[in-house]
Amino acid sequence: MAPAARDALSRADHIVGYDTYVQMAGPFREDQKVHPSDNRVELDRSRHALELAAAGDTVAVVSSGDPGIFAMAAAVLEVLDTETDPRLRAVRVVVIPGITAAQATASRIGAPLGHDFCVMSLSDNLKPWDIIERRLRLAAEADFVIALYNPISKARPHQLATAFDILRSVRTPDTPVVLGRDVDREGESLTVTTLGAVRPEQVDMRTCVIVGSSRTRLLPRDDGSIMVYTPRFYPCGEGA
Repeated sequence: MAPAARDALSRADHIVGYDTYVQMAGPFREDQKVHPSDNRVELDRSRHALELAAAGDTVAVVSSGDPGIFAMAAAVLEVLDTETDPRLRAVRVVVIPGITAAQATASRIGAPLGHDFCVMSLSDNLKPWDIIERRLRLAAEADFVIALYNPISKARPHQLATAFDILRSVRTPDTPVVLGRDVDREGESLTVTTLGAVRPEQVDMRTCVIVGSSRTRLLPRDDGSIMVYTPRFYPCGEGA
C-alpha cells in the first residue's frame, strides 16, 4: 500500500469497499465506520459512498491494487457521470494511486514490463468475449508484454485456455510467462514458465499472468534463481 493511501484511510470517517479488501486494508479505529459489501455491487457501493460524502463526511472507497485499474475509481465516476442529485455531483473525488498486480508481480521477478506493455482483464462480465479475443490477438501481434487480470474463475473455466491458444498462434513457445499469485500477501508464490508449457490449472483468480514479448529474456543468477526482464530497446530496424 502506498503511504498516501494509508494516510487517506487514516483520515476517513467511513471506509467503504468489498468485504475482503476492507479487511486487508485494516485495522481501523473504533471511531471509523466500516461499510463492507459483496463483490458485485460496485455501483451501489459507489452511490453509498457519494451519499455519505455528500452529508459532509470524508469517505475512503477501498480497492485492491490501484483503484484506477479495473477497480473502484471508475465505478465511482460512472455513478457521478449519470447522477442528477446536485449534492452528490458536488462531492470532491480524489483518486489515490496504489500498486497494481502487474507492477507488484514484475518487481518480484525483475523487470518484465521494461518495455511497452498492456494490461487486460479476461473477465467478460462487463465486456463481450469477442472483444477480449480481438484485443489479445492485436496486442500479441503488436509485440506488447501482456499482463492478464481476472484470468480464470469457476464461471469462466475455459477462457484462459482459449487466451493461451490465441497468444500461441502469434508468440513462440519459448516466450517467458510469469505467474504471480497473492503477491505481497500471505502465501505469495511466483512461477516462471513458458507460453508453450503454461497450463490453465496453474492459475486462479488471485494470479496475475505476465506473458513476455519477443524481446523478453530470462536472466539466470549465480544463486540458481531466475530473473525476467524486457530490454528497453529493439535492435535498429527490427520490427515486432
